Amino acid sequence: MPVPAVCPQQSPHPDPPATPRPPLQRIDQALLDQLSARARQAPRLRRNHNLHQLPDRVQRFLNGLQPGTYVRPHRHVRDGAGGGFECFVVLQGAIGLLVLNAAGEVIGRERLEATGPLKGIELAEGQFHTLVALSPDAVMLELKQGPYQPAADKDFLPQFPSEGSLEAAAQERQWRNLFEAEGEGEPDSPPA
Repeated sequence: MPVPAVCPQQSPHPDPPATPRPPLQRIDQALLDQLSARARQAPRLRRNHNLHQLPDRVQRFLNGLQPGTYVRPHRHVRDGAGGGFECFVVLQGAIGLLVLNAAGEVIGRERLEATGPLKGIELAEGQFHTLVALSPDAVMLELKQGPYQPAADKDFLPQFPSEGSLEAAAQERQWRNLFEAEGEGEPDSPPA
């Protein structure tokens, strides 16, 4: 039996159709609890719940983090018109944001808390940063320029360890200690 020819514009394995976007997506306590439970069980101690679809121009997702999760310092650099951004708003618990320079030195530190005075931050494109879970079951809403491109999404600072290593665990503890030593004082802010 002859094999049918494949038209050059047509893939023999087309991408599955996108899941239709629901008309309403609730962000309620049940969702935060489910996401936190999934983050506790994840090897990386964090999980995302996407609100966006991959080709969307703005990525919107919930990020559940547990103490001990290591987020390797990185920045986002986008192609195209307009400046890129990343916005974090803590919905539950507390998260520490560290801004670093290209040498890996901490140049800014912010404590974001759902019940505290600072709940969110918008970070300009090209800023190296990392996140530290300061409480169990921390959840934040994250927004950044899309579409999501896994191969080019993050530019990592090479002097920091990769996820899953003993060095990464030690680095995460060191960063968390910066916030625990902070006490009730005002956190440092990144330069304007």
